[in-house]
Amino acid sequence: MGALDHLLDLFEITPKRKKRKPMQTVEIKVKMDCDGCERRVRNAVSSIKGAKSIDVNRKQSRVTVTGYVEPNKVLKKVKSTGKRAEFWPYVPYNLVAYPYVAQAYDKKAPSGFVKNVAQALPSPNATDERLTTLFSDENPHACAIM
Repeated sequence: MGALDHLLDLFEITPKRKKRKPMQTVEIKVKMDCDGCERRVRNAVSSIKGAKSIDVNRKQSRVTVTGYVEPNKVLKKVKSTGKRAEFWPYVPYNLVAYPYVAQAYDKKAPSGFVKNVAQALPSPNATDERLTTLFSDENPHACAIM
């Protein structure tokens, strides 16, 4: 049976299928001031093939597109409306180890969000972190004084 299956696979003519894009969510930051801006962005994004759901949040300046779409095409389509757009640069502050260091904290971010930075570590000159880890219960070698 194995040889016959192999021969069938060799001589079988099947059309090549296009690789389907994975289902994903694309979040974009777009400055929208009025209902007209919001409508223009919503209409532009809804014309993208493969977009299943579109959420436009004017208060957060955020557009969320879910579907079988490519992120760069969505960004390009939003920019075609004449608005300045970029990928959503923020994450919820509770997912970042140090949300209030200079690299992560952003005054322009919506409430509850900080910048999505690769490594948000406190500055090496910060004494607060060094003092709190000096007497840590998790590290048995932290305090050599006692």
